[in-house]
Amino acid sequence: MNTSQLKTLKFFSLAFLLPGLAGLVLSAMISTHYLDTLPRSPAPEEMRLTARSIHGTLVYQTVDEDRRLNLIEGGSVGIFALGMILGMVYLEKWGSARVRSDEEGHLAESHH
Repeated sequence: MNTSQLKTLKFFSLAFLLPGLAGLVLSAMISTHYLDTLPRSPAPEEMRLTARSIHGTLVYQTVDEDRRLNLIEGGSVGIFALGMILGMVYLEKWGSARVRSDEEGHLAESHH
């Protein structure tokens, strides 16, 4: 794998890792906000009937709040995981390229 391809792989790894991590932080902030503000028992008048356990505490949210937080959490995990996979591929390819470069350097030195 050439240097240009390694740089592209590194770029895409970071391009997925950073937004994925930001999404995970955002979902944690939303969960904390829900824990602080949502009712601990169903509130039919507010349509807060969907239970969510946050750190062992049940809070009740609307279907839309549940869907939105699930989407943010799931999407963030998927994007972050893709970034991790690309990062691991990058590190493996980068390490292999370094070994080849070192071996070629040792061969060139031994011929002098």
